[in-house]
Amino acid sequence: MGVCSRLLLVVLVAGLAACGSRPDRDGPVQPRGFEIADLAKADVDMVAEINVRHSERYLRELARKLYVRNPNQLRRSGYASRDQALRDLLDRERGRFDRDLRGRRSIDALALAFDADYPGDRVAAFVVGMRTMLRDGYGGKQRFYLHDSLDPQKLYYLARNFEIAFWKLGHDRDPDGRLFLLSNSLAGSGDLSFERIAGKLIGLQDHMAQVVADSTNRQIKNVLQSVASAVFFPI
Repeated sequence: MGVCSRLLLVVLVAGLAACGSRPDRDGPVQPRGFEIADLAKADVDMVAEINVRHSERYLRELARKLYVRNPNQLRRSGYASRDQALRDLLDRERGRFDRDLRGRRSIDALALAFDADYPGDRVAAFVVGMRTMLRDGYGGKQRFYLHDSLDPQKLYYLARNFEIAFWKLGHDRDPDGRLFLLSNSLAGSGDLSFERIAGKLIGLQDHMAQVVADSTNRQIKNVLQSVASAVFFPI
C-alpha cells in the first residue's frame, strides 16, 4: 500500500470515527492538534491511535447504556451514580472494580459477566474485559511510533472476540432463563443502539487488521466459525 493510499485511510478513519462520537451536529469536526512526537510516526501509527481512541469512546458509551438498562448492576458496584462508576471504570482505571474483579482482565473478566455465581457488577466485568482485550490487541499501547509493530492476526482475533462478546451479551442467560445483562429491547424501552456500537467496534478492528496486514505484507488467517459455539481467541 502506497504512502498516499495509507494517508487517505487516516482521513477516512478519522471521519468515520468522528461521525460516531456524537459531536455537535452543527459544529465542525475538530482534529487533534499537531504534536512534535507526530514526526516520529508513520501513517499506520496515526491510524492505530485513532482506532484506539475512538474504540475507547465507544466502550465508554457502551458502559453508560448498559448501566441505563441494568441499574441493578450499578447498585452492585456500590457507587451512588453512573458518573462515579464510569470515572472509576474508564477514566482512572482503579477503584473498587479492581477489588471486585479480583485482578481479572480480558477473557477472564468477561467470563465473570456471564457467571451465575458472580455477585459483583456484571457491567464492569464486561466493559473491563472488553477494554483490556482491546489494549492487548494493540500491544498495551495507546501511542504508536515508527519502531512499534502491530500484529494483524491479533487485531483480527480482537474483532472476532468482540463479535462473540456481543453475541453472549444478547443471548447468555442465568439458570432461571433471564439474560445476565439487558441490552436491546424489542418492547421499545431502553436504548436501542447497541448494535451500532458493536458494529463500530468490530469494524474498526477489522479495518485496522487489514491496514497493518497490507503495510507489512503479512497475511491474515481467516477463521470460519459460528459465534454461538465459539470460544474466545487468546490475544
